[in-house]
Amino acid sequence: MGLIFFTVNKSMERGRSFSYFSNGGVNFSHLLLFYLRIFSPNIVHISYSFVNKIGFDNQYSHLLCKYTGTFPQPGEISLAHNGVLFLDELPEFKRTVLEVMRQPLEDRKICISRAKFAIEYPASFMLVSSMNPCPCGYHNHPERECVCSPGMVQKYLGRISGPLLDRIDIHIEIVPVPFDKLAEESTPESSSAIRERVINARLIQEERFKESQGVYCNAQMSSKQLRTYATPDVAGSALLKNAMQRLNLSARAYDRILKVSRTIADLGACEKVEVQHIAEAINYRNLDRDGWGG
Repeated sequence: MGLIFFTVNKSMERGRSFSYFSNGGVNFSHLLLFYLRIFSPNIVHISYSFVNKIGFDNQYSHLLCKYTGTFPQPGEISLAHNGVLFLDELPEFKRTVLEVMRQPLEDRKICISRAKFAIEYPASFMLVSSMNPCPCGYHNHPERECVCSPGMVQKYLGRISGPLLDRIDIHIEIVPVPFDKLAEESTPESSSAIRERVINARLIQEERFKESQGVYCNAQMSSKQLRTYATPDVAGSALLKNAMQRLNLSARAYDRILKVSRTIADLGACEKVEVQHIAEAINYRNLDRDGWGG
């Protein structure tokens, strides 16, 4: 349904984060990893099997830091610096462990303070995650019936807190691809063409932020830079205002939508952020809508 197309095009920026949700056992994890490696050689993939192997009590230390002696070594978050941190089956991670990623996603660094020392590691990574919409995997499925009660679905999705979800730029729901689509003989866009478009968008951003120290892409823009480079047109502002009111979006979600829409405009080589860019960015926030979680 365009999961790979959307994620590769809209999110391949340092610091961008996104999550996808698949129905009915649709497993895109390996395919997603294949496409991500086209754009970034530095990928840290943590699956649920890895979680079981190290135990829940060790998840915290593995994500933030690893103690191999007196001093802590970089954890998985720092190992994914300038690359991708892929958390497979996101709700299966302990919630307290997921919460430790909130500050690194904002500050792009990890500060560890102990009695005898304080150490700082870089953590400018792109967070990618995947999950089922419910325990059985069929919530909102177009054909199969979900056997989970509304309370079960709500509890499952509730393992991911609102503040963490706010920091994820893109949430995409994936539904099974019908046979007619699978049997189509149309030639899809090649990975090389997609890569070229992404590279051109990055060049546009490099030129835009060449005078801004420490800012290299749209995902790293400050609020002041958002007003300078990502102010939508009149129709876009009206659409965004309506979405903010109807979906009860937070100020952080507002910034995320503007950054994503600015990237969409760059991919289309558009100088201004227009209403269609805002509409597309809003459409990439599935979990902000009613109907999820029962």
